[in-house]
Amino acid sequence: MKQRSILITGCSSGIGLCAAQTLHKKGYRVFATARKASDVNKLQALGLESLQLDVDNSASIQQSLNNILEKTGGSLDALFNNAGYAEAGAVEDLSRDMMRAQFETNVFGAMELTNLVIPIMRKQGHGRIIQNTSILGIVAMPFRGAYNASKFALEGFTSTLRQELHNTNIFVTAIAPGPIHTEFRKNAFKHYEKNLSKKNSVFRNSYQKMEKYFFNLTNTDNRFKSGPEAVVKKLIVALESKKPKAHYYVTFSANLLVLLHRVLPDSAMNALMVRINRGELDN
Repeated sequence: MKQRSILITGCSSGIGLCAAQTLHKKGYRVFATARKASDVNKLQALGLESLQLDVDNSASIQQSLNNILEKTGGSLDALFNNAGYAEAGAVEDLSRDMMRAQFETNVFGAMELTNLVIPIMRKQGHGRIIQNTSILGIVAMPFRGAYNASKFALEGFTSTLRQELHNTNIFVTAIAPGPIHTEFRKNAFKHYEKNLSKKNSVFRNSYQKMEKYFFNLTNTDNRFKSGPEAVVKKLIVALESKKPKAHYYVTFSANLLVLLHRVLPDSAMNALMVRINRGELDN
């Protein structure tokens, strides 16, 4: 049986790293990509085939994909668009540059790479395209406006693509995780500290609470979090099911919020998300 190949973006840590290692052990030919050369070296040291790929850079995307196709003889069985980060802050405090950067990484890179891969999959007659979206692409939370918007956009792109490829053997799936125990908040805090102007914001008190609780990297309360392996389990299902679902939700929180989103009126859902956010800030 032919070894299945998969390209994964954002493999430096967390979900991407876990996916690359797990699928490699299962016998997949994994192309684990990362933005930094130092991370590529680390991945190679772990025994993975790794290449440098910056989803913010079209030339990097094209070069990396070309290198992979040279290694596989022009085929690619699956793509997992995993790379992403969160730009925290109230909407009125987000600059255009901050929002543009958020979309470059979380949306435009995934869209460009996907569009480059589709002709390959059409030619070979099959393929799997799997997007790592978020429960915050289904429901929104305060102080995550740029991230919410980027994940809503990725959800819309994915749904449209699924409809356009309905008569092919290319399956398009979205995995929407809830809170996952990774470096996500640590990386979000770096962007928050670097980019957000908090001094004159009407939300400065809320930001102080965010820094104390939400961005508290020593907080070991994992009651509502799952490890990255929970996402990878759904990824494997999406890769190996004869007819994968359109969506896979990961964590109890994500499944509950999806259910509530379906049954509650908008006013009640908005009030709930505000309350959840307040609980995060006052925990």
